[in-house]
Amino acid sequence: MVGFKKLSTALTILFSISSSNAFYLPGVAPTSYNVGDKVELDVNHITPSMRKQDENSVTYLYSYDYYFEKFHFCEPENGKQKQSESLGSILFGDRIFNSPFEFKLLENTTCNKLCTTNYPKDDSIFVNKNIRAGFQFNMMIDGLPVARTLVDAKTDDIFYSSGFNIGFDDEENLPHLYNHYDFFIEYHLRSDGTYRVVGATVNPISIKYIDPDEIKCEFDEDSIIEPVRLSEEESTDVTFSYSVFWVPSDTAWATRWDKYLHVYDPKIQWFALLNFSLIVIILTIIMSHVLFKTLKNDITKYNEVNLDDDVIDEMGWKLIYGDVFRPPKNPMLLSVLVGSGIQILLMALTSCFLAAFGLLSPSNRGSLATVMFVLYSLYGSIGSYYSAIIYKFFQGQDWKINMLLTPILVPGGIFATFIFINFFLIIVHSSGAVPLGTMLVIFLIWILVSVPYSCIGSLLALKKKAIVIPVKVNQISRQIPPQPWYMKTQYLSLIAGIFPFGAIAIEMYFIYNSLWFNRIFYMFGFLLFCFVLMLITCMLVTLLLIYFSLCNENYNWQWKSYFVSGGISIYIFLHAIILSKLNLGGLTSVVLYVGYSALIATIVGIMCGTIGFLSSMYLTLHIYGQIKVD
Repeated sequence: MVGFKKLSTALTILFSISSSNAFYLPGVAPTSYNVGDKVELDVNHITPSMRKQDENSVTYLYSYDYYFEKFHFCEPENGKQKQSESLGSILFGDRIFNSPFEFKLLENTTCNKLCTTNYPKDDSIFVNKNIRAGFQFNMMIDGLPVARTLVDAKTDDIFYSSGFNIGFDDEENLPHLYNHYDFFIEYHLRSDGTYRVVGATVNPISIKYIDPDEIKCEFDEDSIIEPVRLSEEESTDVTFSYSVFWVPSDTAWATRWDKYLHVYDPKIQWFALLNFSLIVIILTIIMSHVLFKTLKNDITKYNEVNLDDDVIDEMGWKLIYGDVFRPPKNPMLLSVLVGSGIQILLMALTSCFLAAFGLLSPSNRGSLATVMFVLYSLYGSIGSYYSAIIYKFFQGQDWKINMLLTPILVPGGIFATFIFINFFLIIVHSSGAVPLGTMLVIFLIWILVSVPYSCIGSLLALKKKAIVIPVKVNQISRQIPPQPWYMKTQYLSLIAGIFPFGAIAIEMYFIYNSLWFNRIFYMFGFLLFCFVLMLITCMLVTLLLIYFSLCNENYNWQWKSYFVSGGISIYIFLHAIILSKLNLGGLTSVVLYVGYSALIATIVGIMCGTIGFLSSMYLTLHIYGQIKVD
């Protein structure tokens, strides 16, 4: 028990390395302030939140600019100014602007008036709808999200949850807009006499001000506060205000993110890890038995037979040695998909590794998406290289078409889907709609950088010798005997897909929350481990099923291995669609959810299908290279 606790502690440290200090390895420079210095508060997009679903609640999956005209939020006196953002930040819908809030270090202020604005009835209906849907503000101060203070009901741990609702529903299900904000800014005094911001929380209140010129925002505990109610019958005037309170803290700047990075019920994740680690061990034992014992005995017995004898006891996988390396149907498409899968796999592994070891900071918004985009472009040459190698292995001759299709087919499909979904976001005026200029930049990087770079990989592959086939392929193909129904590709895909899906099912829940509800995903240690488990499980299950297929004298292993391992995509999509309890509102939310869920499932399927094909390719080359044939 003591040893297990030590092991658990060590693994926890490893999996948590992406939090706290480790985030700052890239050199995210801290900002030091003196008393009276201005501290900027920026506002980001208004996003949907994950709230308890009931029969009357509706969830929208797109976001809005903070200064979207229908919200009528107060603007700075000198006008709003858009902050510079990374490519990844733009792609994920961040739209950061300056704000009218004025903060000066250690200067507490109360009941500061921002502005008084008028809500026409049509805009009141729009705001009330979004209050009921649970939309929330996303503000930032010194790179930290302005958060709510929450308590974990299971562990009683206090943590910060980024963002806060734009309003609330009362007991009669009537929406009320928050128009006053009490900000609590935590600061840390350094040894050199300067200060650093280490936390930010907010307490929003809805107050109906009778006289806009007399702002009263401090009340006794027994005071009854009448909230703001936006009328849907006539226009409504609303006055916005705020207070600022500076709170000393012992939290060092390097660990200020610890309060934001809270793990809900980590026992579930540990259970999933241990459970599927056990599955991988069992599969490894089974495969070891098959490959190192059964196969070894088969090969030894086969090679001991005198080839001059008239009768040779050939059966199972040994009987199809003259057809197992026959090129599959559509070899061009399969080689392109495998090359793209290698490209996606290398991008995913590298990104997870960098994030797990703290090389991507949450302070640098969009850094993960930017790195993934850059890595995907760079790894295009490697994907094209192996696509050409495999195409030569299939005895393909149209190498020029392969060179062009590899960097165009899968990325083009992803880009086309992205554009299609973007049109729906434009229609609803969402901040998540990618601007035309950014789309043009992505297109130019793809055409002018990624495609030529990929062509270089294909040209290098042409100079390399083709993979040597260990046996001669028969001129006339052998007839495949009738196969059991459960050995058909579609059924094998269903059988094989559920095992690797189980390895990442828990992490998919957190990934979707981060994607749809603007949550900070930071458990990259767990994700990396689960990702590796998924890949190993894909490989082992596919090898086992393909071996059984070869034993049934079915030599069409190429596409079968790809689809069997890619069967995980079925469960990823079904998990997103069927098991989702979201009551989506509007066509755009449905298109957004189904479209991105299908895209994620397809990308994972391409990647896992590649793992299955490559492992099966190695298996066939290895075992048929060990037997002696006439």
